[in-house]
Amino acid sequence: MSVTYYVALPFVKTDDGSAAGEAKECQSAPEANRKAEVMSRDPAHVGALSFMRTGDPSQGNFADATILKTFGEVPQNLDEL
Repeated sequence: MSVTYYVALPFVKTDDGSAAGEAKECQSAPEANRKAEVMSRDPAHVGALSFMRTGDPSQGNFADATILKTFGEVPQNLDEL
């Protein structure tokens, strides 16, 4: 059975640029977009993004993540989403 996850993901400043913070699962794409925008305004974060990912959790098979929106500074290399 295929399921779609919506996620808001903040980024924090590091010595090497930035790194992913604590992801928050959301119920919908609009909610993920709103949460990512709010996260990006937090002084502890340099930016945030929202993404969705579809797959079958029982099989462990997931399609590549689709980025919905980005806010602030987000790393260019997001292969590990």
